[in-house]
Amino acid sequence: MDQAELRRLEARCIQEEPPQCRAACPLHVDARAVCGNIAAGKVDAAWAALCRTMPLPGVLARTCSAPCRAACLRAPLGGGIEMGALERFCAENARKSPPLRPMPARGVRVGILGATLPGLAAAWDLGRKGFTVVIHCQSPDDMLSAHPHLPQIDPDILHREIATLAKMGVTFHKGAQPTPDTVAAISGDVDFIFADPLVCPADCLGIPAPDPATLTTATPGLFAATRPDENGGALSAAALAAIGRKAALSIERTAQKASISEGRDREDPYTSPLYTNTEGVAPAPAVPVPAEGYDADAATQEARRCLQCECMECVKNCAYLRKFGSYPKVYARQVYNNASIVMGTRQANTLINSCMLCGLCTELCPEDFSMTDLCLDARRDMVQRDKMPPSAHEFALRDMDFAGSESCALTAHQPGTQTSAFMYFPGCQLTASMPDAVRQSYRLLQDTLDGGVGLMLRCCGAPAEWGGRPERFAEVIATIHKQWDELGQPVIITACPTCTAMLTAALNGADIRSLWDVLAEHPNALPAPAQGTFALHDPCTARHNSAMQDSVRHLLERLGVTVTQPKLSGLLTECCGFGGLLADANAPLAATVAAERAQRLDGDAVTYCAMCRDLLAKAGKRCLHVFDLILPGGDDDPAARPAPTHSTRRENRVRLRESLLRELWDTDAAPRPAYESVAVRFTDEAAQRMEERRILLSDVQKTLFAAHASGKGLRNTTNGRLLAAHRPAVVTYWVEYEMDGDTAVVHNLWSHRMRIAGGTL
Repeated sequence: MDQAELRRLEARCIQEEPPQCRAACPLHVDARAVCGNIAAGKVDAAWAALCRTMPLPGVLARTCSAPCRAACLRAPLGGGIEMGALERFCAENARKSPPLRPMPARGVRVGILGATLPGLAAAWDLGRKGFTVVIHCQSPDDMLSAHPHLPQIDPDILHREIATLAKMGVTFHKGAQPTPDTVAAISGDVDFIFADPLVCPADCLGIPAPDPATLTTATPGLFAATRPDENGGALSAAALAAIGRKAALSIERTAQKASISEGRDREDPYTSPLYTNTEGVAPAPAVPVPAEGYDADAATQEARRCLQCECMECVKNCAYLRKFGSYPKVYARQVYNNASIVMGTRQANTLINSCMLCGLCTELCPEDFSMTDLCLDARRDMVQRDKMPPSAHEFALRDMDFAGSESCALTAHQPGTQTSAFMYFPGCQLTASMPDAVRQSYRLLQDTLDGGVGLMLRCCGAPAEWGGRPERFAEVIATIHKQWDELGQPVIITACPTCTAMLTAALNGADIRSLWDVLAEHPNALPAPAQGTFALHDPCTARHNSAMQDSVRHLLERLGVTVTQPKLSGLLTECCGFGGLLADANAPLAATVAAERAQRLDGDAVTYCAMCRDLLAKAGKRCLHVFDLILPGGDDDPAARPAPTHSTRRENRVRLRESLLRELWDTDAAPRPAYESVAVRFTDEAAQRMEERRILLSDVQKTLFAAHASGKGLRNTTNGRLLAAHRPAVVTYWVEYEMDGDTAVVHNLWSHRMRIAGGTL
């Protein structure tokens, strides 16, 4: 990712965009911060937020007519926030004002013609920035009579603001009303002139209308504006002050020899792109404003009506995005820094590898920001530069390879045939979780479809794709393609939503159909209807497959099942925690994701993904696979079926292949490896550690087999237990055990990637 791509990504996240109230305010006052502080009882902080943005805050806070109210998202839900009253409350109740720290003098002189709101606001901004300002006016009190449409201004308050101007070095040349001749009279004494349009509008100066965006005129150094009420009605106090602010900024940029127009498209009021979801927000009427203004209780009550507008749609609905405490714009910067600067830190790696790649964020985001693309590209980059931690996805990749090994993989025509019109591809997780369902569903397809149904048992390559290893994914797809070619390129029937998505995207020219679509077209193949109500969970890899979703719902309806759906379903479904290899990279977060999804499913659940079913079951949710309804077996309560362990999943694949070869093709599988003859039993604690640390039964058997063969090991003289170690590849396994006859009873086990220099067991 280069800087340009980073900027493009950051721009797509609108979380940092201002709320509508701030965008609509001529001075862009941070009303959200003001309300938030008042609601929290922090009146001084609220006043400080006003002072940061407002010139002459003591005056403007008491005269603001709140033009932001019309844009407030509360407007249709009880009325816009009474910001004018809240600003007045702050001005009258703040115990202290933030310190004023003018910049050092720049040596640039500015003459301002007029002391009404535009002129005084320009002087305020320029004085704070170190300009030497002289205001030419009849009197500093001219503003008291220049704005009859505004609330009456207390002279003492105006005098306090004028005293503040004096602290900034602003002076007044009093005694004469400025005229067009004043421009010529002072032009030799100053570098720039701003004509207050309420005193000397452009037409009175005898000059063409100034540029409305910058207030520049044909006369170098002269800034002016048309009469504020020329285009219909008197302006608000904030809008009048904004004219002076615009002139001050133009003068500053001209003095700095910077572009006078660049980056000013949001200087005037505008509509913010910030999206805030108001669904479910209850209407709440505004607190009436008494003549004397709000007291503390009323101000607090009104401030609490503020919605504190923000987007965060993706974060609110994703445990992963919440986990890391920020939002996609920030994450994009962290990913960029990880790749370009620190080149692989543990925290950033965890962020990148914990994304489920499920795509929900993109569907929720008004600007289609994709954390999937961001994190997947980052993973590929880390793998390419050898910065990917080996532990992040190693277990899943080993499992993928095992599913494609000769112990598990199988490709064949339907028994008794030499051609296949169809090929059943159940996927490696279904064979690992529900091998009997694979056997029965294959038989069902053979009985239902004509032309022969071949079978292919192996992994679709999703772990390689999700792990950022496109070359390994391509190798898996190439193997599948070759064997599919050998079967005559039949129609592929998939039982796994992930396999459907992966093969559809990667297997060019293949006709791929979901098993659920096929069964929906053959309703006579279904068993007799049964009754029941289940909460349906759509797998995230079926997010964009509406046909599959519809077929599953049709099947459940035919089966007599009543379906309820959580709010996030279909296109907006949530991940179970398996997607993107989250369970491998960040197991605690995966458990949180599964638990949150389980909580949103009302009552017993049903899904059509084996991994979704198993992870929801691990989270304590009673959950069925659709196969439990279509192919009922001998389990009296399949919703309570525990998820198989990692070792059981592998064993299920091996046994399924062996039984299918023997029963359907009358072929014996290759002999089991010798290490499987080692008899092992685990204590409850060891079994739990084994699952948490992703140590397989085969890893333990290999370690014990190697120890017995070599005669090497250690003995704990305190408890008499033996300790064996074995490094079959890049991981060293340690097993603490004792012998009970011919059975090794394992008490503890662990693994690591370190090499111990200078010796071996």
